[in-house]
Parts: sequence; structure tokens; C-alpha cells
Amino acid sequence: MGMGTIMIETRAADEGLPISGADVVIRSNGRVLAELKTDGSGQTEKVSVEAPDKENTLSPNAPGPHYGTVEVTVSKPGFATVVISNVQIFDGIDAYLPVHMHPAAEGWQEPERTVIPPPAVEGAEERVIQAAATLRDPPSGSLEPFALRDVIVPDYITVHLGKPNDYARNIRVPFAEYIKNVTSSEIYPTWPQNSLLANIHAIVSFTLNRVYTEWYRSRGFPFDITNSTQFDMAFVENRDIFTNISQLVDMYFNTYARRTGHRNPFFTEFCNGTTATCPGMSQWGTVALANQGLTPIQILRRYYPNDLELVTTNNIQSITESYPGVALREGSSGADVKRMQDFLNRIRVNYPLIPQITNPNGTFGPDTAAAVQTFQRTFNMIPDGIIGRATWNRISYIWVAVTKLAELTGEGERIGIGLTPPTSVLRLGSRGADVLELQYLLNFISQYYATIPSVIQDSLFGTSTRDAVMEFQRQFGLNADGIVGPATWNRLYSVYRSINTEAPIPPGPTPPPVPTIPPFPGFLIRNGSRGEAVRTVQEALNTLAATIPSIPRLTVDGIFGNKTQNAVTAFQRYFGLNADGIVGPITWNRLMNEAASVHPGPTPPPPPPSELPPFPGFFIALGSVGNHVLTIQQAINRVSARIPAIPSVTADSIFGTGTRNAVIAFQNRFGLTPDGIVGQQTWDRLMREAAV
Repeated sequence: MGMGTIMIETRAADEGLPISGADVVIRSNGRVLAELKTDGSGQTEKVSVEAPDKENTLSPNAPGPHYGTVEVTVSKPGFATVVISNVQIFDGIDAYLPVHMHPAAEGWQEPERTVIPPPAVEGAEERVIQAAATLRDPPSGSLEPFALRDVIVPDYITVHLGKPNDYARNIRVPFAEYIKNVTSSEIYPTWPQNSLLANIHAIVSFTLNRVYTEWYRSRGFPFDITNSTQFDMAFVENRDIFTNISQLVDMYFNTYARRTGHRNPFFTEFCNGTTATCPGMSQWGTVALANQGLTPIQILRRYYPNDLELVTTNNIQSITESYPGVALREGSSGADVKRMQDFLNRIRVNYPLIPQITNPNGTFGPDTAAAVQTFQRTFNMIPDGIIGRATWNRISYIWVAVTKLAELTGEGERIGIGLTPPTSVLRLGSRGADVLELQYLLNFISQYYATIPSVIQDSLFGTSTRDAVMEFQRQFGLNADGIVGPATWNRLYSVYRSINTEAPIPPGPTPPPVPTIPPFPGFLIRNGSRGEAVRTVQEALNTLAATIPSIPRLTVDGIFGNKTQNAVTAFQRYFGLNADGIVGPITWNRLMNEAASVHPGPTPPPPPPSELPPFPGFFIALGSVGNHVLTIQQAINRVSARIPAIPSVTADSIFGTGTRNAVIAFQNRFGLTPDGIVGQQTWDRLMREAAV
């Protein structure tokens, strides 16, 4: 008998909120194996569980059982209890079970139950993609798909939990998490690494082919792929994920197979190769080929055309900031490092076990490496302390989740709800204040229920609002007609109140401010406010207006009027905050920190243009060398002495990545296009600022 491990993760609000202090009970055959509590990151310790020997999973003819199973129960006051059965344990494999917890709505006491089915490689259902007559002419690997102009890796993918024409829920899943789930649901994690990689490449390629061809959406379906193994691939909502598979997917989720000379992802059809056969890859066959020493691409070429190649795309849509193209590690510096430091410090507000980066100045030191390592351990990545593409994208994704959650307790003017629900009946085409309240409620609730899409709060009941209403109704056992009558209003109110009163929402402010800045006064500062707090805001805005042209200068009179509101809004837009013109704790701390980073001394007038170094007449960019590069570097260093947020550089006449990052930081600071290229506009502004 072998041994595997399982660790439980409890999260809410699209991973933005770890659930600490949750009670976790792990049972095997009715016997309690462990009683645990989750920590500040929402995780338990690893629990060792007996499992059949690994050898039982390496041959299709080996006798079963192939893995052990446990039942996991997770509970915490204020949240619905979750029970997940048949959680799979493999010999020698670490697994983690992500449990997404929902606030317990009033009168909703039943536990949320999931039963994980066996891996698809054991099943007998043959994939009949080529014979899906109801969907009309599915694409084959040899045909050029038609829909999208470029191959993209979507940040999210919408999965239909059934066959294409079945009435079933659709859920949005982060793309990499979808690939991890499918791989864990299709095959055994004990297989040789090259076999695992061949299967991952096939799964990624299959998925991207569905996205690229708009296979389902072009036929009127509101999803990208199904979880039916008859038509697509296995996906099991709320299943456990195997850590070795998770780490491989983090590295290769944007690598796919195509034929040489073709753009489109190849249609990598596959089946288990024993109980079901197909023209494509045999999953069991990859094990034998890997044991013979074949690489992943060699394995794929055994089943698909010999001119198949593996390519990596950087076209990842909707990631907050594109990866800079080079891994960040100790010794790195520049705007990209500063961005990751700011993201990690914000994430630690929700995940307090991540150590604070006390001086996020754009230099990657030991404290940044420690924060990165803890982040990687928290999210089941290889804890090497290096921000490569996978870690960059994961940090960006979690930052989006926690900052989106902060909107729930943020500083903006938001519509509230009354003591009793409205009496109106809303449907497609409705308009007005009640629609706006409905949209606010849906957006609030959607943070905790990933299947409910967010909507634009525009007071218009359009198709997106109707779809969100229908998903809410399905989620809570109502008639899913997309019409908001008394039953739906009452349920919306009860769910909202249960979340608002029982769910622990993290504090809104970003990490603790530097002690030298004025503390937030403890109340919102908005149009109509008066006093010293307003004066402090106006002075800080004027400090920044000297270097950020989009922020207008103000009269410092302690009166918050329209001009001050416009300046606050301009500041919020420039720094990516919620542009509502209201100064709450997030805006206050960012405003004071940014103003403190600007040299407080008087600013002398710039010299006449005739005294500035003239633009050389050509673009200067990554790879350029010479005296014009040296002039840029010296100018950057003079500006950096006044504005520390712009990193200094080595004045060596070589335009490397450090210089490019500093140029981008300068361009961001002064409202220029942040492309890292010095054209005439950037040159002239840089020389003027350096002469101050």
C-alpha cells in the first residue's frame, strides 16, 4: 500500500477572499482521518492518506483499485457547508482540493454536495466528435479554422456542464485552472512526465481550437466548450487538482500544437486507447512511448502529422499587464518589479501570511523574493522566488480578484438597498432606478457566486442583465425566466443581506502606508466637504500636478468643489483607481504616497527649448547604443533623483531592459504612451524634466 497527500483550500469571491478558521473533516469509509482548521491563507496542512501502489496506475491491464478516495466536509458559520465525495488520492502524489464557499443565504440550509467521478481514462464512452451531426460539420485537424484572426489564450473560458443541447449550467473558469482540472479529470497523475506533458499539450490545443474556431459560439451557444467526454473533454466542478499537474500547466498553459506553416491550433482528438479508440492520440499509448524515452513532441507526432510543432503564444487576452518577456528575480529592477511589489502588497491584505515588502521601490531584494515564495506556496506553484510568466500571470489574476472584491467595501458612491424589496416587475427592456438596484445586487452577489456574471450598471435591463438574473434564479432554485418579480426580489435581498452581514469582507485600504504620510481622517471626503482634510488633499494634488499634466492645479482653500472633484477623478484615472471623485482610504493613501515621492522643494522654471539637447531625429529603443542613449540615461537619473518612482539606470550608453523599464516608468508618470521607445515627444519631455 502506498501513500498520497491531500490539502484543502477554502476561498470565496473568485479566490479574492481566503476563508480562515473553517472546520475541515476528512473521512475514509466513514472513519474520520483528520479534523483540521484552515489558516490565514484558507489552507489546511497536508494530510497523508493510504492509496494503492503507483504500479497499479502505469498499465491499462493492472488490476484495480488504482487510487484511494476520501470524503471532505468543510463548514464555517455564515457559509454553506460543502461536502465533496470520492476525492482521489494517488500514491506518491500531492493533491489540493479548492473549495469555493458561498455565504449561507437565509433559509438555505442544505449542504452543497459534489461527487467526483472516476478519471475519464477509465471510462468506456467513446468520443464521437466527428459524428456530432446536430452541430454540423465539426472541424478536423487538417482544415483551416475560420473565425478568429489570431490565436489567443483567453483569461477565462466558459464551460457548459453537459452535452451541447442539454439544459445545464455554464460556468466561467480561468483558462489555466480549466486545463489543470481537465488534465486531473482525464488521466492519472502518476504517469511519466513526458506522458503528462504530451496530454497537457493535446488538451491545450484541443481547447484553443474550440476557441479559435468559435466552434460553439458560431452556432449560437453561449459557451466555449462542454464537459461531455462524448463531445469534448472531462471537466469536474469542485474536484481535487494534482500538484505535479498544476505546476506543469503553469509552465505550459500557453503552448499548443500546430502544423508547420499553419496558424490554427491543431484539432488534437484523443481517447483512452483501450475501451475507446479514435483516429487521434491514445492516452494509454503515451505512457508506453514516454517509457521508451520519447519527448512530448515525438509522442504527439506518433499520433498526428509529422510536421506538427509546439509553439508558445504571448497573446493572452485580458491579463492585467502583459508579461515583460524576461523573468524577474533578485537583482532585477524597474517598473515591472515595482508593479509586482505593489500587487503583492495589496494581495497580502487578503492573504496575510504573505510577508510585506517594506520598501517597494522597484528593486527585487530578499524581501520581495520571500513574498514571491510565500505567494507561490499559497497558490501551489514551484516556490523558487522568481517571477516567470506563470507567476506573473497568477499574481495579476489574484490582484484582480482582491481589488475587485475591494469594490464591495470601497470608497465610491454606491446604490444601497431599502428595507423592503421593490414591488416592480422587471424584464427585458425595463429601465430606471429599480433596474439600477437590481444590477447593483447582481454585481455584489456575483463576487461570491462565480456562475453569476457581473453586469454594467446602466439602469437598462438588457440581455446581459437578463442572463445574470436567469443564472441567479437557477442558482437559488427559482423559475429561470429572467423576470424579476416578488420571489426573485425577495431572494436577491436575502442573499445580499446574508453576505453583507455574515461573510467576512477584507479591509479596503492597500497595505499600511509609510508612517510619514498623513493618516486617513476616517471619513469620506467628497464634493461639499470642507476643512483641513480637504486642504491636505488639494496640496497633494497640486504637488502631483507639477509632473502629471492631466491633473489640474487647484486653489488650496479647504473647500471640495467641482474643480477638486475633477482633479481627484483625474488622479484616480491616472493611477488605475475607481474614478468616482471621492477620497476614501484607498485614494487617500495612494495620493499621499505619490505626493510624498515628489521632491517637495520649489520647482524652478525650465530652460528655454533652445538650451535643451535636440532630438536626434530617429527613435531610440531596446538595443540602441551611443551618445544619444547616454544622454537619455543621464536625464533619467536626474529625474529619478527628484521622483524616486522612476528607477535610476546605469549610464553605459547601452539601451537595455533597465533603461527601457525606466523610460516606461517616465512615460507612465507624465501621461505619455508607455511603449519604452524614445521618440520626439518622450525626448522633449524627458529633457525638460531633467533640466528642472
